[in-house]
Amino acid sequence: MTDYDAIIIGAGHNGLICGSYLAKAGQRVLILDARDQAGGCASTREVAPGFRMSDCAQWLYQLDDAIVRDLGLEAAGLKVGARKRTVALQADGDHLSIDGDFLRGAGIGTKDQAAFQTFRQQMDVFGKLMLKLYRGRAPKLVDANWPDRLTLMKLGLGLKLMGKTNMQDLMRIVLINIYDVMNENFDHEGLKAALALDAITGTNMGPRSPNTVYTYLHRALGNQLQSKGVVQVMGGMGALGDALQKVAEKHGAAVRLGSAVEAIVKEDDRVCGVTLADGTTLRAKAVISSADPTTTFRDLLGYQHLETGTARRAAQYRTRSGTAKLHLALSELPAFSGLDTAALSQRLVIAPTMDAIESAFNPMKYAECGPKQVFDISIPSIEDPSLAPSGQHVLTALVHYLPYAPKGGWEAQRQAVLDNLIEQLEAYAPGIKGQIVASELLVPSDFEAAYGMTGGNWHHGELSIDQALMMRPFPGSTQYKTTIDGLYLCGAGAHPGGSLMGLPGRNAAKEMIKQGAFA
Repeated sequence: MTDYDAIIIGAGHNGLICGSYLAKAGQRVLILDARDQAGGCASTREVAPGFRMSDCAQWLYQLDDAIVRDLGLEAAGLKVGARKRTVALQADGDHLSIDGDFLRGAGIGTKDQAAFQTFRQQMDVFGKLMLKLYRGRAPKLVDANWPDRLTLMKLGLGLKLMGKTNMQDLMRIVLINIYDVMNENFDHEGLKAALALDAITGTNMGPRSPNTVYTYLHRALGNQLQSKGVVQVMGGMGALGDALQKVAEKHGAAVRLGSAVEAIVKEDDRVCGVTLADGTTLRAKAVISSADPTTTFRDLLGYQHLETGTARRAAQYRTRSGTAKLHLALSELPAFSGLDTAALSQRLVIAPTMDAIESAFNPMKYAECGPKQVFDISIPSIEDPSLAPSGQHVLTALVHYLPYAPKGGWEAQRQAVLDNLIEQLEAYAPGIKGQIVASELLVPSDFEAAYGMTGGNWHHGELSIDQALMMRPFPGSTQYKTTIDGLYLCGAGAHPGGSLMGLPGRNAAKEMIKQGAFA
């Protein structure tokens, strides 16, 4: 006898989305999470009295509009702000603004203007093709499976319909690095760096690393998934988690927070439930993990329950990240040289050149903290004053690159690194140091401790060609179903990967229903 049709490990956005679709289909669903707040990386935390910040993810740019409509997230309270443009800060105060297809400032020339529009159009063509893969299970290449063959045939037709030039370009660039592609297309160093930043965010790679064109396309796919562009969630990112929990419960799923899963239970070659930290055992026809693959297979199931080859692939799955997060509570609005208040509410990036990004990346390869980092900055309290006391503000920034485990450990150098980051901001925002009420630096190991993301990687594993699409996370577990009967994956470690898009959760639910997983 089972207690539920499906038990989902993790109430992150993918777990909640998967649970909502399954509950809508009539399944008895229980969603468990060790944290006391739903949403996983879509969370908000009070960093100082009255100052609330999006604790991990800070921008929403890929959440599939189809999921928002299917689940009625706006009716459940999800509200987003206005579309952001990207402002690439320049040392001389003449900043580059990237607004859709249009560029201005920083001495941008007509040649780069035209090249940028052509580049964007081609990326949209590539994105439409990738969308066919992203909104369904990735096809296996060797199995005699007709649905997979049909998907491959559609992809082949899509490639052909792109035209010869686009098809050749896609096949040529997808395995190379974003550094070379930027240099092929543009002259302006600030433009090249701002675009390259999207290729390395959340990764353990620099602009010259192979696979960074694929990670750029992964991010650019947001233009196909979400009509609003880059936006902030009003009320902080936790409002998305709250809306997703409300929707899951509305459709009949039970969400139990503060309930850590200790182990996945396997009997007679089949997963049949979970054991909680308090010793309670719950049984289900299927267990679906939205935790990362390493946590799922190593910590919850145990490698001893896997075939040797699968255990080896799971153990070799790459999960390190070089992305940290800076939180500042400010007594007043900072003054960035050359920016008015309207511009301050946009997405601000500090990435002077691609060589500067690569130079920031190099020390991390040797477990060192370099003297210069790259910043992706939000001041969300301008558009949403509820995040800070009246007249005061919050600033959050994604910081690249800081290592998971630096030589000497984080406790010995955290304050020095934090002070250095603030000094780097001071060069663009004179006086900001004196406005700081409270500050905090979260490094990859902090994300691992707080969210259970192995290596602090919010993609739940490196997004590279050998760990993507029909290879994600690794052979044997590539279509949401693992090699163990009754165990499925629905998190960012499953196809199509990380960021707040929700497709791993949606796809996993639809695939399980199609396969009759609860019969």
